[in-house]
Parts: sequence; C-alpha cells; structure tokens
Amino acid sequence: MALGRRRRLALDNLARAYPALPLRARARLARHASQHLGMTLIELARVLARPLDVTLARIRLEGVEHLRAAMAAHGRALLLTAHLGNWELLAAAHRLTGFPLSIVVRPLDAPWLDALAEKLRRSAGVELIAKRGALRPVLEALRRGRMIGILMDQNAARREGVFVDFFGRPASTSRSIALLAVRTRTPVVPVFARRDADGRHRVVIHPALPLPEANGAEAAVVELTAQCTSVIERAIREAPEQWLWSHDRWRTRPPGEARA
Repeated sequence: MALGRRRRLALDNLARAYPALPLRARARLARHASQHLGMTLIELARVLARPLDVTLARIRLEGVEHLRAAMAAHGRALLLTAHLGNWELLAAAHRLTGFPLSIVVRPLDAPWLDALAEKLRRSAGVELIAKRGALRPVLEALRRGRMIGILMDQNAARREGVFVDFFGRPASTSRSIALLAVRTRTPVVPVFARRDADGRHRVVIHPALPLPEANGAEAAVVELTAQCTSVIERAIREAPEQWLWSHDRWRTRPPGEARA
C-alpha cells in the first residue's frame, strides 16, 4: 500500500517537473529512481560491514579546491546538499577533505533506517545536530571552524519556509541555510553525491554561492534560498534517476492555492 502511494507520488512529481516527457519515459524514470534508492540502502549496510578506508577508496572528489578556498577565506562553511546519489556517503567523504563536519539531522520515518544512518554518520566521525533547536549548536559549530551540512530539497512547513521556483512551480523551501549565511556571512558551498556507471561514487563540490546584496535581510534570505534551490534543480537534472522523487516536495502550497 505504502509502496504504491510512493510510486504514484513519484509519477505525479515527474509529471510536474517534466510535463513534456512522455508518460512511458516518466514511468521508466520513476522505476530507475526506485531501484537507485534500493541500491542506496544496500550500500549503507555494506559500508557498515567494511573498514572506512574501503569505502573512501570508492569515492572520488571533484572541485575540492572550492571548499578549500572557502575554508581558507572564512574558516567555516555551510554545505548545501540534497537527497541525490547516495547522499549518506557525504558523511564519510568529508574525511577526504581534511575539514571537520557537523550535519543537521531529523529522525527518519523508519526507526531501523534512522539507526542505520546514525551509525554510519558517527562511524565517519561526524558531529550530529538535531534539527529541533539547531540554531545555537550550529552557531557554536561555526565558531569552532566546522563545516555544517544541510539537506535542503524537501518540503518545508509554511512557517519555516519561503516559496521559490523549483522545476517551474513554487515550492515551500527551508530558509535555514540562507538565514545562517546572511546573518554570519558564512559561504554556502553546494556539494552533491553521484553514483557513476562503474559503481563508484563522485562527490562534486561547486564554487561558493555569492552572498546577495539585496536591500534588507529578509530579501537577501529569499534571494539566496532561490539560488540554493536553483543549484539543486540543476544537479537533479544532470541525474534525475538518482533523486528522491517519492518525497511530497510540493505539498505546502502558497496561500489561496489549492493543493494538487
């Protein structure tokens, strides 16, 4: 029952994102995305059964110079990422950068999967910060010169988000990373995982996003949130079969607009 609902949701999301794509092609893309998610879960179990060095040997870093430049200039960084590729391997991959990492997390819906993910993150030496009440520990981690990893591709409640364009449709998006960046003048560095055809993984690090010079902090937060979402969309379009299409990304609608 749950799997059927998730498949329907994935097909609905793909219809919104790729309306010109034939139904058969969207169904194939949804199937590949489901297979990718299954492989991700299998890989997490394998990672925990092997020495960390074995996992790191199967990860390639691209663009690490962008992260080094941000850390050299500011001594800290906000890492923008998404549920793309095997995103959980980003916790292990930080060991290849030489910089300490904290990540903001919320409990996963499945307790067994939440326990598995937490074990993986802690085994990689990552500091975990609970999403609820995260502001103070995140600011403290930034003061200690750490990188802060934040997933920013999921639906946000109206009180927590702003509506920005995502695949041509307004999507309620967390303003947290933009708010932190604007208030602390910390660079936002986009980082995405990608599974390659040979079964190995790439971690692609992009240049830091320019902090907006908009009039007023709130306008700057909205502008930067839109930038972050645009970067995520471009990364998804490069490997759409590796994104989590079964998430209800457009659930929260703008005032006056009925939910689809």
